[in-house]
Amino acid sequence: MNNTFTIDDLQDLWQKVSILHSGQTYGGQNKGEKIEYINHIGSVVFEIINASKNTLDFDVALAVKCALLHDTIEDTDLSIEELEKDYGKPVLEGVLALTKNTQLERELQMVDSLNRIKAQPKEIWAVKMADRICNLYAPPYYWDQSKKEKYREEAKVIYTYLKDGNAYLAKRLLDKIDLYKNKY
Repeated sequence: MNNTFTIDDLQDLWQKVSILHSGQTYGGQNKGEKIEYINHIGSVVFEIINASKNTLDFDVALAVKCALLHDTIEDTDLSIEELEKDYGKPVLEGVLALTKNTQLERELQMVDSLNRIKAQPKEIWAVKMADRICNLYAPPYYWDQSKKEKYREEAKVIYTYLKDGNAYLAKRLLDKIDLYKNKY
């Protein structure tokens, strides 16, 4: 693994992540709508790239790699060993922090992950905020009122924990939290 991150490296990683998430979909805001999961991954990367233009002293390569890979441990068969071999220990540690510990009770998983994220570089904090920003665009059509309210409350917790990591993304997250209440 080298320490540079070229456009070719980005294209190669995008290809790999696209294959890893191939066939995965999520429900859109309209009944029967299915959206390819890679759309979500791309949206998180877009947020990170935009944040990098609005943030001083930001390791965009680390943030983009972790944004692309943030759901691979949870949702694909990519091994921890392969992730570290191909992308290095900082990326592995970032992705692991962004990954829920399913050995814990569900209600403890998010705070556990947020605490692990806070032990990482600020770029990992940025990925988590970008992830939730993207997830607040529109709830799936099948979520009931209670689920939508709970999701918004979780977003407030994420904001509280991570707002000091990136002022630009913190403001975006807070704005999305505010707008989300109009979506239910």
